[in-house]
Amino acid sequence: MIMDTLDPQRFLSALLHMGIDRYVSGSREEPTLTSLKAKVSRCTGCELSRSRKSVVFGEGNERARVVFVGEAPGEEEDRQGRPFVGRAGKLLDQMIERIGLNRKDVFICNVLKCRPPNNRDPEAREVEVCKDYLVAQLALIKPSLICTLGKHAYNTLMGVDARITRVRGILTSYKGTKLLPTYHPSYLLRNQGAIKEAYEDMEKVKSLLAGSSPR
Repeated sequence: MIMDTLDPQRFLSALLHMGIDRYVSGSREEPTLTSLKAKVSRCTGCELSRSRKSVVFGEGNERARVVFVGEAPGEEEDRQGRPFVGRAGKLLDQMIERIGLNRKDVFICNVLKCRPPNNRDPEAREVEVCKDYLVAQLALIKPSLICTLGKHAYNTLMGVDARITRVRGILTSYKGTKLLPTYHPSYLLRNQGAIKEAYEDMEKVKSLLAGSSPR
């Protein structure tokens, strides 16, 4: 069963909302990240579908022990259809290396799968549409740890309105899965004095992963 660390009702509701009704554990074909990606690629649930060049579903290890969640694709991500490929992506790569892993070992995605115009903050309607996709991704991957990047990812999953400076580095949980918030790499590029704190958070991630069972 693929969602034992996440709320089954929320997962099933998310799948039904997306038009996926084939999930019956152990008896019929179960959804996969591949089938979910195909569904997301056809999404027209909000206005962002009209302006996007690409749907940025996410990428990485489908059995990753840690999932990094950002807020939304930027211009370069929209062009390439991949998450975190610009300057912020290079910094995220360095952060991942601090835990002794690389991009192929983790899974990287965003709350929104389409780029907001001019890289503005996600709007409530957009988050409402895309959150079910994120919930389904996490349920399918079933990571040991979720690392949220910036306030939008944290607030979306936790259902709060918190400032990242107040919550970063404080371990909590989402539906039974450990969750550690840290700064978004884009914020770190603008506030390089905070990189030390972000690296400290990566040391926490490394320690938490060392104490979890290998996949």
